[in-house]
Amino acid sequence: MIRKLVMFFILIILTAGDSFAAQPTPTDVINRWYMLTLELIRHTPTYTPPVASRSLAYLGITTFEVATSGSTNLQTLAGQLNDLTPFPQRKAGATYDEAVVMQAALGTVVQNLFNNTGPTGQHVMANLDKKLSGEVAQNLDPALVARSQAYGQAIAKHILEWSQTDGAAVVENLGFPMQFTLTKGPAHWTPTNAIRLQQNPLLPNWGKNRPFAMKAGTTCDIPAPPEYSEDKTSEFYKQAMEVVETKKNMTPEQKAIAKFWADDAMLTVTPPGHWIAIALQILEKENADSEKMSEVLARLSITEADAFIGCWSAKYKYDLLRPLTYIKRVIDPKWESLLNTPPFPEYPSGHSTQSGAAATVLTQIYGDNFAFTDETGMKDGNKPRSFKSFWAAADEAGISRLYGGIHFRAAIEYGLQQGRCIGAFTTALKTRK
Repeated sequence: MIRKLVMFFILIILTAGDSFAAQPTPTDVINRWYMLTLELIRHTPTYTPPVASRSLAYLGITTFEVATSGSTNLQTLAGQLNDLTPFPQRKAGATYDEAVVMQAALGTVVQNLFNNTGPTGQHVMANLDKKLSGEVAQNLDPALVARSQAYGQAIAKHILEWSQTDGAAVVENLGFPMQFTLTKGPAHWTPTNAIRLQQNPLLPNWGKNRPFAMKAGTTCDIPAPPEYSEDKTSEFYKQAMEVVETKKNMTPEQKAIAKFWADDAMLTVTPPGHWIAIALQILEKENADSEKMSEVLARLSITEADAFIGCWSAKYKYDLLRPLTYIKRVIDPKWESLLNTPPFPEYPSGHSTQSGAAATVLTQIYGDNFAFTDETGMKDGNKPRSFKSFWAAADEAGISRLYGGIHFRAAIEYGLQQGRCIGAFTTALKTRK
C-alpha cells in the first residue's frame, strides 16, 4: 500500500501542474525520464541489480545516440559495442527538434523496458509520455514534430531490437530458476533464508549474457578465493572471524556506512541506480548540457551493466558460500548479519565490482580528486555522505559489505580489481570525434 501511494505521489509530481516555464530542452527530457526510471526500479518486481543495470545501459545508450545524431562532436557507439549496428540516419537537409527526438526515443524505450511494472507504474509512464510529448511540441510546426518523433522512435526501435538478442530479454520467476541443482560440498552456496522463492540462487546464467563493451563475461576473471577450510589457522577461517569481530565491535559510523550502501532490491534504486543517481547529482550541479549528460550516463551505465555480467560470471564459477552460512555452521550458530544476505553466491562482491567499474569510468571523465556529496539515500532516511574522489566512494561501498556481514574481505578486494578491469573497456570507447 505504501509503495502504491509513493507511485501515485510521483504521478502527481510528473503529470500535474509541474510544467516547464519555457519549452523543455533535451536535458529536461533526460532528467524527467531518469527520475521516473529510478523510481520504477524501486517498484518493479523483476528489477534486481543485474536487471536494473541492463535497462539503465539501454536507456543510457539511447540517450547518447539521440544526442549523437544531432551533434557534430559526438561519435556513435555503433560498431564499438558488441553487435550494435549503425543507426538510421536523419534525412539530409531536413530539420529536427532535438527535444522532440529525445522525448520520442526515451518514452518508447522506458515504456518497453518496464512493460512488466504494475498498473500504477504503467499509468505514470503513459502520463509522463503524454505530458512531455505535448510540452516539447508546443508552438512547433506539426510536420517538424512528426518527423522528429518518427526519428526518435526509429532510434528506440533499433535499440530495442538489439536488446532482444543479449540473452537477458526475458526474466522468469523474478530471476530465480524453477529448477537448479546446488553444488555439493561445504564450500558452496546454500540458501540463507527460508523464503521458498529463494531456495535457488538469483540469475545463475546472467554471466553468460552478451556484454556491452567487454568481450565476454569471463574477460575480467579474477583469482580463486582463499581455499575453503574450517581450520582455525587457515586464511578462510581468519576472514570469517574478521566478519564476526567487525560486527561485534561495530561503530556507529560503520553501521551508517553499511546502511548507506545497502541498496536493496525493491526498496531502493539498487547499486547501479545509486551510481547513476550520483552522476545525475553531479551533472545537475555543473549544469551540464545534453551532450555531456548523455556521454556520462552512457559510459557509466555501460560499465555498470558489464560489471554485473562479469561479476555474475565469477560468482557462479566459484560458487562460494556466504559468511552467514559459514559462521553459523563453524563459529556461532546464533550469529546474524547486520544486513539481509542476498540470495546468490558470495565471491566476488557485486557492490565492489560495479563500484570499481564506476570509479574507473567517472575518474576518467572528472579526474582523480573530484570531490562530491552523495544525497541518494535521503528519501530512505540516510544522511548525505561526502567523498574526496570516486575511488574513495568505491572503496567505502566495497567495505560496507564487510560491515554488513555479507562478504569476506577477499570478495571485496578482488571485486574492486575486477571492476577496474571492466571499467577499462568502457574508458576505451570513443565518444568524441
